[in-house]
Amino acid sequence: MDFKTLKTFQSIVKYGSFIRAAEEMNYVQSTVTMQIQKLEAELGMQLIERGKKIHLTAAGRLFYVQSLQIVKQMEQLQMNLADLAIGDAGDVRLGVTEPTASYRLPAVLASFFEQYPKIRISVEFASTPILSESLQKGNIDLALCSAPDWSSELDFEPLFKEEFVVLMQQDHPLAEQMLIQPDDLRGYRLLITSSTCPYRRKLEMVLQEAGSYPLDTMEIGSMTALPHYVAGGHGIALVPRIIVQSPPQGTTVRSLGGSLIDMTFGILSGPAEHPLTQAASRLYDYLKQELSEKSST
Repeated sequence: MDFKTLKTFQSIVKYGSFIRAAEEMNYVQSTVTMQIQKLEAELGMQLIERGKKIHLTAAGRLFYVQSLQIVKQMEQLQMNLADLAIGDAGDVRLGVTEPTASYRLPAVLASFFEQYPKIRISVEFASTPILSESLQKGNIDLALCSAPDWSSELDFEPLFKEEFVVLMQQDHPLAEQMLIQPDDLRGYRLLITSSTCPYRRKLEMVLQEAGSYPLDTMEIGSMTALPHYVAGGHGIALVPRIIVQSPPQGTTVRSLGGSLIDMTFGILSGPAEHPLTQAASRLYDYLKQELSEKSST
């Protein structure tokens, strides 16, 4: 029993004629007759009573009803496989870091799904080191993150630079200055992210360039939580500008001078033994287009 034979049988029932079914299926009549004879032999029972008019046997009626769903599912499977082959369908595992995960990605994915509704995407939130390791193991297909530590196995394509600003309470002494220099941070508690965060490492490098002096710091594990801790009076923070476009009540934003902390952000992919699927390639190209055009500048 094969898919074509099922469709032939359904055409005979639909048109009530072997001749009409042959015309519909673009077969000679003898081919249609042979298909039905072979099908009945495989099943071990008669499906169609031949005569001036054809009639289904009880077995034929049961077979017809249940074959409708089978053919429908097979046709859907063929369509799904065709979509998969050209990248219009499939599953993609995307890793992403903050702040892009919360502030840029939702809108980008919404417009992506409008164009490719059959592609399903799962999103994993993690730091750049963890996402790099996941890529190497083949646990995710792509990652949106900062530039990773050097690796010959992974490919990083820069998309934009994440600009940082200083967030503080409105009555903070530094709020009187419109431009904050790294050296101005001396003597004030600085809220920082976890030690594994690339943003923190970049911050430490900038402060070291400004002069080595002890800092009063408080570690906050989540970058997106930093503005709320600033609003609570726990200190000042250097944060991506995008997360304080609407700063918490009672806080204010100032530009950072000196060696600006601009983190390069892009798409991470690879290694070679884990090539992108067609669906993942669709998403890669779309993210590249959308995030390059919608940078934080």
